[in-house]
Amino acid sequence: MTKRVSKWTVAYFAAVAMMIAPMTTPSAAQQPSAGGDQAQIDLGKRTYAQNCSHCHGPNMVNSGTITPDLRTFPDDWTRFVTTVKQGKNGKMPPWGDILSEEQIADIWAFVASRRKP
Repeated sequence: MTKRVSKWTVAYFAAVAMMIAPMTTPSAAQQPSAGGDQAQIDLGKRTYAQNCSHCHGPNMVNSGTITPDLRTFPDDWTRFVTTVKQGKNGKMPPWGDILSEEQIADIWAFVASRRKP
């Protein structure tokens, strides 16, 4: 004997799935290319200037603080997204509720474009 699932049960599980989905780290398939295109880099530069440069400095290095030189950040998309969304060691606040997935990808393109070899 099978039971019918009510539309409310389906709606509940769909809502839970939608709430959980933004918390997951993007897969490698969602990872933007390391360099990004120039338009994305420009968007990332603006978003970085508005949200990140206060602590990380206008050129991705801010001497005199504990923030790292982002030009030496590893080429690791998952680590970057996790750090931006969740913060780091209580010293970097989480930005997951402030920045969109697209903004994070744009910042990544900007950071990657300035990476030291």
